[in-house]
Amino acid sequence: MNNEEGNKNIPMSGSIVRKAILVSAVVCASILATAQQPGTTTPDLSESSNEIEKASRPYRILTNGKTVTIKSVKNIRNLLVWTSGGRRIIEEKNLNTNNYNFRVTVNEKLFFVMVQLADGKTFSEKIGIQ
Repeated sequence: MNNEEGNKNIPMSGSIVRKAILVSAVVCASILATAQQPGTTTPDLSESSNEIEKASRPYRILTNGKTVTIKSVKNIRNLLVWTSGGRRIIEEKNLNTNNYNFRVTVNEKLFFVMVQLADGKTFSEKIGIQ
């Protein structure tokens, strides 16, 4: 391979690099063109979406000391309650009731509750007791 053949490949690789830079510049320009207009603010959705999610749940979890009550608009099919360490304290299947009470018998403050409704929808949340 002589020197002239080697020089022929360099301009081609240079043109590939130029095309790649051009494509990335066009992509960046299109992203910037659709970006937020100056002076507008983005709402903080972290808290409001969490409130909306909890508000749309078809049940409520009420605590009174170590007694926990779950009241649901729809029938509760299955219920699972476990400690923050992963120990299951309640596992009820085929409940078919819209109201369920239980008393916590372990010395823990934080628990996770999974409620599965009769329509198959499953919800989980963290609760605290005194």
